[in-house]
Amino acid sequence: MAVASLPSAAQTTANGPYYATPSWDQTLPSGTRFIILSNFASNAVLDRETGLVWERSPATTTNTWYNSLDACANLALGGRKGWRLPSVQELASLVDPSVTNPALPSGHPFLNVQSAIYWAGAIRVAAAPWVVNFSTGAVTFVSGTDGPHYAWCVRGGQNHSRDY
Repeated sequence: MAVASLPSAAQTTANGPYYATPSWDQTLPSGTRFIILSNFASNAVLDRETGLVWERSPATTTNTWYNSLDACANLALGGRKGWRLPSVQELASLVDPSVTNPALPSGHPFLNVQSAIYWAGAIRVAAAPWVVNFSTGAVTFVSGTDGPHYAWCVRGGQNHSRDY
């Protein structure tokens, strides 16, 4: 079986369980931090630093914030539902501030990540959603929910629909 153009540093193992010990104080290299989950048909990635499970290939089309919330809530990836937009802290946890275009750690296993803005699940104030720019790694909020920006769905962890 030939595999074309896959990032090489991520660890792939047999079917889970993949017991993550998330503590947020860890700093793991990409080769041990990220595990491509074969029990999700290799379409999801476990981040062992945070315990979160990410889409391996986030959406490649932009959308409004509300439609992105809906798309994640209705996503069935690897035969599982329970996906959501990440909090701004969760999304920013993927950023390597020393890298740009995209601002992800070297050797990451993700596919089709755009050097662009991604929605976070929380609203800061009066419909001003948080975003992470994966071109630069910047975290900010934008005016309005119409975007259009990208969505990257996640499972696990905690999130709130409003951040007051």
